[in-house]
Amino acid sequence: MSALAPAPAPAPILEARNIGKSYGPVRALHGVNATISAGEVLCVLGDNGAGKSTLIKILSGVHAHTEGELLAHGTPVTFASPRAALSLGITTVYQDLAVVPLMPVWRNFFLGAELRSGPFRQLDSRRMRHLTHTELAKMGIRLRDVDQPIGTLSGGERQSVAIARAVYFGASVVILDEPTAALGVKQSGVVLRYIAQARDRGLGVVFITHNPHHAYPVGDRFLLLEHGTSLGLFPKNELSLAEMTALMAGGAELEALAHELERPAPGPEA
Repeated sequence: MSALAPAPAPAPILEARNIGKSYGPVRALHGVNATISAGEVLCVLGDNGAGKSTLIKILSGVHAHTEGELLAHGTPVTFASPRAALSLGITTVYQDLAVVPLMPVWRNFFLGAELRSGPFRQLDSRRMRHLTHTELAKMGIRLRDVDQPIGTLSGGERQSVAIARAVYFGASVVILDEPTAALGVKQSGVVLRYIAQARDRGLGVVFITHNPHHAYPVGDRFLLLEHGTSLGLFPKNELSLAEMTALMAGGAELEALAHELERPAPGPEA
């Protein structure tokens, strides 16, 4: 009796094949390949002008790609709008979070998707408060009070609330645009923990960053961009932190700069 063949691996949630984008004669992105699978973190790294923002806009439906192929669950797609991407469970959390600082946390959690009840469709504030508290707790987020204005939270806490909101509203992929860029060490650690939480709950996470020290602890795959082209897509077991840093900085340039800035050895005392 022959053994049963193993079941084929599921298709990635999102896959980019030689994706590119041109704005008239300007080629902003070219030949980028990447896969985003459930329960994995894809880190997209590069300096300013590397093409990270252009890739975000393609994956989130802000702009359509002009080269290559974008697949969702194995099916070719071209997103006509962010709503089209959202309908497939692709949520983007931008660095400048779309929150109303003076509104309480629970109002921001349900902003644009408020729950209503009763014959006059009043806001069901009691249920929204309860659900906000419950969903944040599931992600390990312990706030003092969901009635406090979201503007009183730290930057890391606000990013974490945004991640929990995306999970609650059914995201299968969460794209995080430089979530740790403006944060200190401690608050960056808070966000990285919640990225790992989202991954462990089965989401695909795209973590956009210019900081390899933030990317490496949580990343499963690393896409390195430079001047709109890919330096490669690397699984973690094929790329060390030192190698990633050298690729991003330009190994030869970094070594030359180190020699240039090196303090000369003091001469012998007279």
